[in-house]
Amino acid sequence: MVESIPIRVDQNVPSRMRDGTTLYADVYRPEAPGRYPVILTRTPYDKDNYGTRVDSLDPIRAAREGYAVVIQNVRGRYNSEGEFYTFMNEIEDGYDTVEWAAAQPWSTGKVGMHGGSYVGATQWLAAVSRPPHLVAIFPSITSHDYYEGWTYQGGAFQLNFALNWSLSLSLANLENLSRSLGDLAGEGKVMAEAFDHLHDAVGFLPLKDYPALSAPGLAPYYYDWIKHPENDSYWHRWNIEDRHHAIQVPAYSMGGWYDIFLGGTIRNFVGMRKNGATEEARRGQKLMIGPWFHDSDPGNKTGEVDFGLASDTASFDFHGVKLRWFDHWLKAEENGIIDEDPVRIFVMGANMWRDEGEWPLSRTRYVNYYLHSNGNANTLNGDGSLSPEAPGDEPWDAFLYNPVNPVPTRGGGLCCHEAAYPPGAFDQREVESRADVLVYSTPPLEKDTEVTGPVTVTLWAASSAVDTDFTAKLVDLCPCGGAINLTDGIIRARYRESTTQAKLIQPDEVYEYKIDLWATSNVFKAGHSIRLEISSSNFPRFDRNPNTGSALGEETALRPASQMVLHNSRYPSCVTLPVIPS
Repeated sequence: MVESIPIRVDQNVPSRMRDGTTLYADVYRPEAPGRYPVILTRTPYDKDNYGTRVDSLDPIRAAREGYAVVIQNVRGRYNSEGEFYTFMNEIEDGYDTVEWAAAQPWSTGKVGMHGGSYVGATQWLAAVSRPPHLVAIFPSITSHDYYEGWTYQGGAFQLNFALNWSLSLSLANLENLSRSLGDLAGEGKVMAEAFDHLHDAVGFLPLKDYPALSAPGLAPYYYDWIKHPENDSYWHRWNIEDRHHAIQVPAYSMGGWYDIFLGGTIRNFVGMRKNGATEEARRGQKLMIGPWFHDSDPGNKTGEVDFGLASDTASFDFHGVKLRWFDHWLKAEENGIIDEDPVRIFVMGANMWRDEGEWPLSRTRYVNYYLHSNGNANTLNGDGSLSPEAPGDEPWDAFLYNPVNPVPTRGGGLCCHEAAYPPGAFDQREVESRADVLVYSTPPLEKDTEVTGPVTVTLWAASSAVDTDFTAKLVDLCPCGGAINLTDGIIRARYRESTTQAKLIQPDEVYEYKIDLWATSNVFKAGHSIRLEISSSNFPRFDRNPNTGSALGEETALRPASQMVLHNSRYPSCVTLPVIPS
C-alpha cells in the first residue's frame, strides 16, 4: 500500500539564485532511489508550518504518491537570504528555483507549482519568465494584477488587507529581520499592539505616517503602495494579466465567492483561455469557485451562513483534485481531468456544485434592475425599490457621507485578521439601518431566480466634494428579514475614467460611475428579494475618502459631503445582473 512507503525529509536544502543569494527549502520525497516529478511551493510564510495553511498540499501524501515536494521560503523570509520586498524578485527567483529543482538528481525534470494568495503570485510571476521545466501550476485565491484587485479596487486603497497583512507578515519574520537589521524587539511590541488593536490602527491618519511598520527594512512596500495610488509603472512590472500572452503553462485556478482576490482569480482564467501563449495553455485552464473566504480552510460555514457539507473541500478531497491535476501534467496519466468541464462553481442558495463549459455562462441574460424611490431610499425602512422597469420622472435620493463616521464593513472579501474583521456572509441589517445607506429592493420574487456571473452597477450621482467614493453591495433578502451580502464594490470619483490618471470632479455636477462588483453565483429563492445598497464608504475594507481632493496618504482633514443619487429617464441608475434562465 502507498501508505507504507517510507518518506525522506531534507530540511533547509540550499538553492543559489543568479545573484548569489541562497534560498532554503524543505524537500519531501520517497526514500527509495529514483527520480520524481517535483511539486514546488515558494512561500513568504513559514515552511516549517506549511501543512497548517489553507493553500497547502499534504507533502507526506504527495511524496507517498511519487512526488518530490519542495517548500521554499522566498528571498528574505525566515532563513532564506536577502531582503523581502513584495513581488520584486519573484520572476527571476521563480525561474531559478524551477530550474534548480528540475536539475536535482531526484527530479524527473518536470516541475509543477501550487499554493494560494502570495504563493499564487509566486506561481504566476514564475510562469511569466517561462522556465523551460515548469509544466503546470495550481494557483489559489490570488490576483491577476497587484494594483487592481490586490492593493486597490476601483481606485480605493484596500486598507484592511494592506495594513494587517503587512503587520502579520512582519511579525512572523521578526526573528530573521532582527538578525539582519539589529534589535527589533521594540518594533515587535509596537506591531503586536497594533495588530491586537486593529480597530485603532486602521483609523490612523495620515496613512503615509503610520508608525508601526516604519522601521527601516521592515515593510517598505506598504509605504510604497500608498505612494502609488495610480496604476503607474511601479505596478506595471508585476501585472500578470498584461502578460497572459507570454504564459505557456496550464493553470487550475481556485477561488471563493467571498475571497478578497476573487476578481483576479476569474480574470486569470478568462484571460489565459483567450490569450495564453500556446493552444495547450489555453485549453488547459480550469476554474473552481466555492462559497469560501480567503484565509481559512474552505469549509461549509462562511461568516454566519452554513452552505452545507457539500461546500466543504473535505467532502470531495481537495488534495486529491490537486494530485489528479499534477498526475496528468507531470506523470502523463490519462485520468480524464483535462476532459472534464473547465469550470466548477458552487451555486449558493441552491447550495450545489455545477460544472460549466465557460465563464461567463453563454446562456446568461443580462438584466438591468433599475433604482426607484420617492426620494427617501435611506435605510432599510425607506421607500427604495428595484425592478427591471426603467425609471420615469423620479426624485433623487440624498445622504450625507461623513468620513469621521464611515459605514462599517460587515463581512465580505476581507483578509487577514478574522478576529478583528470577520470575512464572509453576514446579516447586513445593522448597516442598512444607517441614514447614509440607500437601500433598494425588489418585491418578494415569485420564482427562484439564479444570478451567476459578473455584476456591475451604473450609478448617476453628484457630490458637493471635489473627490469622493461611491460603494455598492448586492444582498439576498430573506423572508425572515435577514439580509445576506453576496458581493460588493467601490469607485473613487477621481478614478471614474481611468486609474492611471486622477481627474477631480466638479461639485454638484452629475457624473456616471461604473462600479465593478466582480461576480457571484446565487439562487434568490422564491419569496426572497434582490437588494442593492448604495453608500460612500465601506470601512476599513477600503480607506475613507476625505472628500478634500488630497492625495492618498496626505489626509490632514476629513470633510463631510452631500451625495445625490439620481434615477430617472435621463439618469437611469441600475445594477446589471447575469440572470440564468431556468
